[in-house]
Amino acid sequence: MSNFKRYYQDNNIVFVTIVTYDRKPILIENIDLLRESLKKIKYDFNIIAGVVLPDHLHLLISTKKSENFSKIISSFKAYFSMRLSKNYTQTLEQLNRREKGVWQRKYYDHVIRSEDDLDRHLDYIHFNSMKHFQIAPKNWKFSSFEKYVKKGIYCNDWCNFEDKNKISMLDLE
Repeated sequence: MSNFKRYYQDNNIVFVTIVTYDRKPILIENIDLLRESLKKIKYDFNIIAGVVLPDHLHLLISTKKSENFSKIISSFKAYFSMRLSKNYTQTLEQLNRREKGVWQRKYYDHVIRSEDDLDRHLDYIHFNSMKHFQIAPKNWKFSSFEKYVKKGIYCNDWCNFEDKNKISMLDLE
């Protein structure tokens, strides 16, 4: 087993990728539950940006207390899993480990270190619909892209061919 350690520091922005178990495409069809799960987390945090795809999601999260970060992810996964329809089956091994067969056990996180790092991760989040489905960000309704267009950070037609080539070099999954 690897010696995996998370880096915690107060008042940081963290990029996180959370993936479904066996990459089951269940998130879009349960988008209302996913949104409810994020709202029900009792720890103080802000979602800066995000995108939901059928089998994974990317979020940029800020929290004042670093120790809450893992609790936020754990609470979100637990709330969603406990309320998900019984149609998503579990194996005996998953039941013994008290898992519901909904999420991969671990998740990827990256502490944002600079404005450039933040910009690259915002681009990556909003590029995901193009990366996976060749759907322009303006046409993907499961992301924060529209919010950033309204703020003037992106133009509505962002992610042209040049943008796509630059962003696709980032592999953050």
